[in-house]
Amino acid sequence: MKITSRFTVAVHTLLVIYIFGKERKTTSDFIAASVRVNPVVIRRTLLSLKAAGMIDVKAGSGGAAIVKDLNDITLYDVYRAVDSVEGELFHFHENPNPACPVGKNIHSVLDNHLAEAQQAMENELKKVTLADICAELGEKIKAQAALN
Repeated sequence: MKITSRFTVAVHTLLVIYIFGKERKTTSDFIAASVRVNPVVIRRTLLSLKAAGMIDVKAGSGGAAIVKDLNDITLYDVYRAVDSVEGELFHFHENPNPACPVGKNIHSVLDNHLAEAQQAMENELKKVTLADICAELGEKIKAQAALN
C-alpha cells in the first residue's frame, strides 16, 4: 500500500491558491493546469480541503481562497484532510499460515514496528507547516528568477 497522490495534489493545490490567489481567481481549471490533472480531481480535492476548514470555495468560477493561517496548517492536516491512506499505511497479507511458526507469529512480531513507523512518519508531517513549504517554494522561485 502507498500513500495516494491525493496528498501531493492537495499540497500543490494549496500552494497554487496561496501564490496566485491575490492576483487572480484560482479556479479548478487554473489549478488543474499547474498540477496537470483533470479539473474534476481538483474539485474533489477542494471539497476535502474545504470540509477540513482550510479553504473557502466560491460557487461557479469564483475560485478558492485559503481561510486558515498557513502556520496553522501542517502537512499532517493536509494528509488527513484528503484521506491519503485508507486505514493503516502498511497492509498486512490476510491469511498467514497458523500451522507455520513464522505465519503463526508474524503479526505479533511485526505489527507494532509497522505502527511505530507510520506514527513516526505522521509525526514528521506534523512538524512542517504550509508556511514552511511556502517559504521554501519562494526561495526556489527567487533563485530561478535570478538565473534568468
